[in-house]
Order: sequence, then C-alpha cells, then structure tokens
Amino acid sequence: MSTYDKQFKEEAVRLSDEIGVKKASDQLGIPYYTLADWRSQRKQHGEKVYVDSGHARTAAAMSRCEIELERENAELRRANEIMNMKHLENPGLTSDLIAG
Repeated sequence: MSTYDKQFKEEAVRLSDEIGVKKASDQLGIPYYTLADWRSQRKQHGEKVYVDSGHARTAAAMSRCEIELERENAELRRANEIMNMKHLENPGLTSDLIAG
C-alpha cells in the first residue's frame, strides 16, 4: 500500500480541482478512489486535514514541479481544444488569427 506526504496530497487535490478527479488520478498514477477520498476528507475537515500525514512519497509519485507542468499541460490542452472547435466552426478564423 502506497503512502503519500501532506504536500503531495494537497497538490493532488488542487490538481483534481482544476482538471477533475479522473484525469488527475491518471496523470499522478494514484487510484481514483484514493484521490476522491482525499477530496472528501478536505471537504469534511477543511484545509488542515493532512496535518499529520508524514509518510514519504513512493517513487511513482510526482514532484511539485511535475504536478505544475501537468497543470500547465492541461490548460494548454483546453486552449488547443477551444482553438480546434473554433476552427471547425469557421475554418478561416484560425488562419486569420495566425496572420495577425
């Protein structure tokens, strides 16, 4: 059974707030229900819920920098999806935006 430190749990929950539990659990390599439980605990007990979590992260866990990069990637993917949708609605729009 894997254990995670306070910082990892907090970052994982924040990432799940931004991109959803399923995507965050897939990106972080943690079980969906583990992340869902952490979110539930935070909702019940507030931001200080992980105060006593002092366990070391497993090798599979991501660093704070990697989590931030995943967050940025998710944001860029959303922007790309929006641009693709706009292109499908109006094919000339994208080339107009690029031409500037």
